[in-house]
Amino acid sequence: MEPLYSARDIEIYAFDIYNSDKIQFIADAHQMPLPDEFFDAVVVQAVLEHVLQPSEVVAEIWRILKADGLVYAETPFMQQVHEGAYDFTRFTESGHRYLFRNFELIESGANGGPALQFMWSVDYLARGIFRSRTAGKLAKLAFAWVRFFDRFIPPDYAIDGASGVYFFGMKAAWPIPAAAMVSYYRGAQRDHGT
Repeated sequence: MEPLYSARDIEIYAFDIYNSDKIQFIADAHQMPLPDEFFDAVVVQAVLEHVLQPSEVVAEIWRILKADGLVYAETPFMQQVHEGAYDFTRFTESGHRYLFRNFELIESGANGGPALQFMWSVDYLARGIFRSRTAGKLAKLAFAWVRFFDRFIPPDYAIDGASGVYFFGMKAAWPIPAAAMVSYYRGAQRDHGT
């Protein structure tokens, strides 16, 4: 996000439920206090897992985007719980695509593959065994090198075991039909059913 914040020719409106120096106001994403068809683009990172109704938030994103507006979203798939009681949802790449069914797909895929997910798992395994966040962080540090294996994992295998997924799309006039979702699947199990 830093390149967007530092670009002089981009005007950014940022909000969150937490106050920080990067936001202009505090609001609930389910009911954004913003005008219809106002924005050229929306970026939503690590948010949709923390809202009770992700589809309502995505509908709000659609509402505030201009006709050819762009959306970029990152959401966990196989990550463990973070922010405790405020962590509600995970999405496969196909589920994420359906969440953004009112948008034309430009690109989507894994955002952190199975190796990164393995690092998260080592962290939470150590936390559980030793009942210590510090132990988890030390275990994660010890296995930090594993994440480089993601470079060798083909995208279709990465999608099936991703730490997170991303979606980049453009506001569309019509949603993709639910019946199209089975044929949309792009993971490694599409050809051989394993």
